[in-house]
Amino acid sequence: MSDNQAEIKEYVRQRYGERARQVSKLTLISVEDAACCVDGTSSTDMDASLGAFSKLYQQGELEGLPVEAIAASAGCGNPTALADLKAGERVLDLGSGGGIDCFLAARQVGREGHVIGLDMTPDMLALARRNAKTLGVTNVEFVEGEMEDMPLPDSSVDVVISNCVVCLSTDKGAVTREAFRVLAPGGRIHISDMMALGPMPKELREDEQKWASCISGAEEQEMYLDRLVRAGFSDIAITLEGDPRAQWDGFPDVSSVKVVAYKPV
Repeated sequence: MSDNQAEIKEYVRQRYGERARQVSKLTLISVEDAACCVDGTSSTDMDASLGAFSKLYQQGELEGLPVEAIAASAGCGNPTALADLKAGERVLDLGSGGGIDCFLAARQVGREGHVIGLDMTPDMLALARRNAKTLGVTNVEFVEGEMEDMPLPDSSVDVVISNCVVCLSTDKGAVTREAFRVLAPGGRIHISDMMALGPMPKELREDEQKWASCISGAEEQEMYLDRLVRAGFSDIAITLEGDPRAQWDGFPDVSSVKVVAYKPV
């Protein structure tokens, strides 16, 4: 890892750690200032901020979840909605944050299933564990670790989900290889992520603030697809969602995407 990559990773860790700390204090930062990929609002009012998630989650899905789990989320999609999770499945959520997608997945896989939330930020893990205790869920656990080197055995999960987190990695090839490794044969990934709609200039690639905002780390579709193929995935589908987010003159627009791929049996 280069010095710049290490600096970017540490900046991302600190930024989302601060988000967790502010949510824990119930002083929610504005979605515009701190969210990763959600279209924002300048209001710091909690109700208005939570309303930004209406485009991603159905109201019924959010009912009963701790407000801190929702407030800590910084996603660009709803991976559990498209994953078609089944009772008894083992699910891994990369970059689980406050746990919102883990808790939604836990409802779908039931008591026979199991959900693991993986996050590299201690403050987010502490927040997620408090949220799990509040909910009283027993089929979810939160593990500290990096998605480039997942602390899980080979072939130990059936589904890998992630919500606008893979684009934050400075070594996406390692993330893809690790996802393939921990998936059981026939397993699948259902990822919501950000994609660049054109070449990303070098100066933007080195901007840690833009990287933490899910812009600088976004890849073009050809590169994204090639990475999945090289890891061994098949039946790959990448679908653009919503309207592209316009950037500055000379910089490519970025768009949220849903990515589905399978590990061959």
